[in-house]
Amino acid sequence: MNAATLQELPAGLDWLNATPASLNDLRGRPVVLAFVNAASAWCTQRLQELANWQARNPGRLHVLVLQVPRFDCERQPQRSLKLLRRHGNAFPALLDADWAAWQRYGIESWPTLLLVDAEGRERERIVGLNGDLDRALSALAENVAPHPDGGRLVETVPEPRLSLRFPSAVAASADRLFIADSGHHRILECTHSGRVLRQFGLGTADSMDGPHDQAAFNRPQGLALEREVLYVADTGNHSLRRINLLNGTVDTLCGNGRAGDPLEGPVAGTNTSLNHPVSLAIAANQVHIACAGDNRLWSYDLGRGELSLRAGTGRLEMRDGNARTIAAFAQPTGLAAVQQVLYVCDALGSAIRSLQLRSDLVQTLVGQGMWDFGDADGPRASARLQHPLGIALSADAPLLWIADSGNGSLRTLRLGGGELTTVSLPRRLHGPTGLAIAGGAVWIAETDAHAVLRYDIVTGELGDVTISE
Repeated sequence: MNAATLQELPAGLDWLNATPASLNDLRGRPVVLAFVNAASAWCTQRLQELANWQARNPGRLHVLVLQVPRFDCERQPQRSLKLLRRHGNAFPALLDADWAAWQRYGIESWPTLLLVDAEGRERERIVGLNGDLDRALSALAENVAPHPDGGRLVETVPEPRLSLRFPSAVAASADRLFIADSGHHRILECTHSGRVLRQFGLGTADSMDGPHDQAAFNRPQGLALEREVLYVADTGNHSLRRINLLNGTVDTLCGNGRAGDPLEGPVAGTNTSLNHPVSLAIAANQVHIACAGDNRLWSYDLGRGELSLRAGTGRLEMRDGNARTIAAFAQPTGLAAVQQVLYVCDALGSAIRSLQLRSDLVQTLVGQGMWDFGDADGPRASARLQHPLGIALSADAPLLWIADSGNGSLRTLRLGGGELTTVSLPRRLHGPTGLAIAGGAVWIAETDAHAVLRYDIVTGELGDVTISE
């Protein structure tokens, strides 16, 4: 193949976590340029596939991640790095803030992989989740001897070692706080003051059922508490898990460990797939599941053990109407339920949607379109959010609390025609995702700060929950 040498990387790109290098510096070993957006579940999946291949074939090629922002907040280097790392990315990453590399190499969509051989020539590009990635990478690295020390660019400025690592969800009762400690692949049961009572999961990325000290999770990101049962969206395992809080055992209700198209009907544990489940809500004896990978909502019936499609065509877009035939979502990532209504946080649409469970009607409460985001309070028609990731409902008022992650704020939406309002806090929040309400407080998973916060609804006091093991 007589391919031309690939142009050098544009000058001025921010190297987020590695010492700068040029493509010429990397000659002698193949390079994969991965153009991604860290907010996209599809990009997360592609990066994980790359990491899996490299783990099996160490030292065979270099991977450079080029983070191309969708939201204004992602133009901040630290924000983009945190988004990448919260999903386990450890590849050297550059921020293409002004889309210079995107335009230089003629990229058209996320994710796109440019496969560059050891002589610096582009051999192939893989767009979306299409193509046989393993075959393509193996062909690119054919006849390349593994580097003795792995040959990887060394990641710099690692995350601090703290009790929590990218906690992504919280659930709370009158006296207990449950935390999805996603980066540590575990679930913690704590007192409201933060004293750890039990850990569910070994703390390694795996999938195992059994007693609390033998079970394993992989980047769990969603929790739903119902009496003495805690349901877990085990995102990395593409599974719905259940923790029996009375005896501490963990089992799998749905999911075979691989991302795929779910099948409606009776489910026997691992006989069907889920696609990047990230959030859960319980209503009418069903666990409702937001799947960011296929842009759809699914329902698991606890009585019959059946999985059914609840809403979404699967297309990545915002469209209201009949839940199954017309309505579409833009990466649903947060759920809250009350009576016969399911509220949905649509992350890439910067929107809050509602699903009437009886009439199967989807409506948009806040949000104007896929690329229309901002930071504005007021009536729904003019209010704006930016990449919201979590929601929770007040138990005693028609008030929806929103983790407006892109704006680093806590917002409220009064249901029944009320306005969107920003809650006054003493400081900006760092990547808030999960929310829960109990004991007169809003519990906040401040993901990028590796922390959990307590906001007192009456006094307005915001404080850290000190996790002590």
